[in-house]
Amino acid sequence: QRQMCIRDRNCIITLMKYQNVLNDNRVQCTVCPRNCKLSNGQEGFCHVRKNENGEIVLTSYGYNTGLAIDPIEKKPLYHFFPTSSVLSFGTLGCNMGCQYCQNWQTTKNKSDSQLLNSTSPEEILQIAKKYNCKSVAFTYNDPIIFLEYAVDTAKLCRLNGIKTIAVTSGYINPEPAKEFFKHMDAANIDLKGFSEEFYKKNCLAHLQPVLDTIKFVRNETNCWLELTTMLIEGENDSEDEINSECEWIINNLGNTVPLHFSSFFPSYKFTDKKSTDFSTLLNAYKIAVNSGLKYVYTGNLSNQETSSTYCKNCHNPIIIRNGYELLGYNLVDGKCIFCGTECDGRFEKHNNSK
Repeated sequence: QRQMCIRDRNCIITLMKYQNVLNDNRVQCTVCPRNCKLSNGQEGFCHVRKNENGEIVLTSYGYNTGLAIDPIEKKPLYHFFPTSSVLSFGTLGCNMGCQYCQNWQTTKNKSDSQLLNSTSPEEILQIAKKYNCKSVAFTYNDPIIFLEYAVDTAKLCRLNGIKTIAVTSGYINPEPAKEFFKHMDAANIDLKGFSEEFYKKNCLAHLQPVLDTIKFVRNETNCWLELTTMLIEGENDSEDEINSECEWIINNLGNTVPLHFSSFFPSYKFTDKKSTDFSTLLNAYKIAVNSGLKYVYTGNLSNQETSSTYCKNCHNPIIIRNGYELLGYNLVDGKCIFCGTECDGRFEKHNNSK
């Protein structure tokens, strides 16, 4: 289904699926809802998928902006093997057009991907094993646009007992979503707001495809799911919008999907906006808890109360955190030590309470 093209010792993947040849000799990329129609030599919105001589190629395959070892809580994933280490990496480009992007130096970077670090899936696996990382995360920019690189790495990791994580906007078409999430053990999907107006104006995208992806991951895969909404005051933080988001989550996903609210910091084209106050995150946190969601958190601004996990039955604290720091762990085999109720997520077996 794929063939390798070697050019000047640099690898470029020629993709045989997720594309349509059009009558006017353009090629349509069908990985994401943008469905870019590309003339020969033209790049898609994402910058890394390109029409070369009638075939879509992934120019960033095997290249990344660097690797880092993070605590799993930084993704953020609070219910996926807490305190474990994750090897994180990304490439250039993005299929979203967020005007406030917090990683714009890489997502909006139009440089040649082959000027980056060259790291094969095999090398990524070996690095993860060397540093005892339980998982590998595709993050920093959106792995949807480097799907083939991510999937090849994920397949190899899974064969060797390493978990895989996608940190993504979820802006992907249904067919490639089936392949992509089949190889992911966990995902944090960025639900950027809960209005079409916000997505259209601030992300140059649409809300519904993201909602469709979230429902698919939650209801039709074995991939553990958590959600993040970054709040920008005056843009997506109204009580009505947060209430609508929580209601949709409960009605479509159930009440046990973890939801993280994080703070915006002035960046990219939103440098005139103020940073999000903790009081804004706290207000959203209270709305979400009162709506019936069982696991709600504040992210890059947090305190012990709003970053800890509480038993959904007896409401005692079962994972006590202050930000990324673990202060107490009251689960044994994933169950609350106070009442025996199982905590939703993926946890190591035979842990003892602290």
